[in-house]
Amino acid sequence: MNYPRRSFPYWTLMVVAAALVFGGLVRAGVLHLPGYRIHAAPAVTVQEAQAAPPVSLAGFKNGFASVIDPALPAVVNISSTKVVKEQQQPNIFSDPFFRQFFGNQFGQQQQQQPQTEHEYSLGSGVIVNPDGYVLTNNHVVSGASDVEVYTQNHKEFKAKVIGTDSRTDIAVLKIEATGLPTLTLGDSSKLKVGDLVFAIGDPFGIGETATMGIVSATGRALGGAIEHYEDFIQTDASINPGNSGGALIDIRGDIVGINTAILSGGGGNQGIGFAIPIDLAHHIMDQIVEHGKVIRGYLGISIQQVNPDMAKAFGLSQGGGALVGDVSPDSPAAKAGIQRGDIVLQLNGTPVTSPDDLSLRVSEMAPGSVANLQVYRNGHTQEINVTLGTFPEKAETAETTEGQGPAALKGLQVQNLTPDIRQQLNLPATASGVVVNQVDPSSAAAQAGIQQGDVIQEVNRKPVHNVDEYQQALAGASNQPILLLIERGGATLFVVVEPQQ
Repeated sequence: MNYPRRSFPYWTLMVVAAALVFGGLVRAGVLHLPGYRIHAAPAVTVQEAQAAPPVSLAGFKNGFASVIDPALPAVVNISSTKVVKEQQQPNIFSDPFFRQFFGNQFGQQQQQQPQTEHEYSLGSGVIVNPDGYVLTNNHVVSGASDVEVYTQNHKEFKAKVIGTDSRTDIAVLKIEATGLPTLTLGDSSKLKVGDLVFAIGDPFGIGETATMGIVSATGRALGGAIEHYEDFIQTDASINPGNSGGALIDIRGDIVGINTAILSGGGGNQGIGFAIPIDLAHHIMDQIVEHGKVIRGYLGISIQQVNPDMAKAFGLSQGGGALVGDVSPDSPAAKAGIQRGDIVLQLNGTPVTSPDDLSLRVSEMAPGSVANLQVYRNGHTQEINVTLGTFPEKAETAETTEGQGPAALKGLQVQNLTPDIRQQLNLPATASGVVVNQVDPSSAAAQAGIQQGDVIQEVNRKPVHNVDEYQQALAGASNQPILLLIERGGATLFVVVEPQQ
């Protein structure tokens, strides 16, 4: 479906992007949506900056137009459309009280087919290849039925989503064009606090805008508040809703980051913005384009911060590193002898500053490669080599739909428990069952109180450990009520799901 530019005033659609607040943390575009199917493609050729001496500010007496002007044509506006189901209003005539007097005559008449509506989102993107490859944020385009790109010279292109990675919030688009203006990829690892940077994007849909600030911090992590792998550049350059996927450039005009989110109590800029380092974005783009997906190294451990009090309890002189809270059975870490209570101090000879640091660096290593860990255990350090596995990016899922499985669980989707999901839900490595990852609000399961994140441990008193066992336990249930044992927040409870009439 084409984006209805004539049906809606352009400024009206832009306002949609302005109200994106999630616990005080606002993406500079639209919050995370379900993912796209990934398509493999040839490698993308990009221009990378060469080492150069520091830039003197003496040459910028009249401002920074010489830096910003060449970059503007490579930053684009992105609009996306998503078709969603409207939540149906409850039918009061289906209440047993009314049925006593009127039977089903009103209930049958009031039944309606699910309605659909369109959601529109806006963001920005960066052309990194003259043949039409565009970098943006996953949350700008994920789940969209149509994605359109608008360039500075007012050309409009239908975009194909090559692939997305929700864990880093990176997406790669392709438009059918050649000879496009591009940005040179800088070296984000060289950024220092105090460096001048410029944010370019389309905030609130008002048009292409450039703002100036400095690098406020590097290597910033927010405990998974934005994405799973966090290594953000923090800046006070003004970033607002609609800037998502736009460019953060340095004093040379090279792109050093992809603008992603702001920290705000009211949805607007307050001088704390975050950008994904271009080094990380480039790595993710290469994987998506060359392999069709992101392949990550995998240790199989749950880790946590080592603060000064924790360090003292373990006999260390200072904090830092990553404390192993749990080890998944049969994981690479378990096979190598990593134990609960170990503190990982170094990876391949480089100090580990935090759990986020360790997670990100391991994820960037190839499966099958050897990670050399320096581990502190019982007052002594030792070296442990771990042959990394492949991170299970996609878990097996099962969905109960019309004509498949019992009617009581229609609209309920579950997936296998992975080490990453166990960590997110604060579950022990021994936890078993299947986790609910989607519940149709109009389903019987939702009415019974089943929630996303619930772990189903039993079906009709039969233990289930994975999706296959879950489906086997449901076989033959037909239109009968289903008794589930679920785990939620550290406690277990039984729930009966009655099929809808």
